[in-house]
Amino acid sequence: MEIEIECDETWSFVTNKNNKHWIWLALDKSTKKNVGCYIGERGKIGTQGLWSFLPPVYRQCTVCYTYFWSAYAKIFPGNRHKNVGKETGLTNHVERFNNTLRQRVSRFVRKTLSFSKKLENHVVAIWNFIHHYNLTIAPTL
Repeated sequence: MEIEIECDETWSFVTNKNNKHWIWLALDKSTKKNVGCYIGERGKIGTQGLWSFLPPVYRQCTVCYTYFWSAYAKIFPGNRHKNVGKETGLTNHVERFNNTLRQRVSRFVRKTLSFSKKLENHVVAIWNFIHHYNLTIAPTL
């Protein structure tokens, strides 16, 4: 059986909307669990951060589905990286996870009074949600 993951990124901010931070995510297609998360900048460094946060088994033998963005192709190994369009449905679980994150973590709502003043608090809120999601939501799918 081949291991498959879906990767995507979304943004949020700390203090004000000019201070964007990108949240890079990887979901296992079969278990729907989040298997990788990196919080940082958008670009090659962020993609490298996500790749390095993946567990070793995923880095060694997974097929990664992403949309057409050059940073993924520069970091992910070519034989295990597949560029796909949204119309294929091969990244719909990670897109849904992004929506769930925005709905359930008030710091991610686009127009909100709840925002992080410190990056450390922002990171803790994201990791807390991911761990809760993996423990409660994903096993029921």
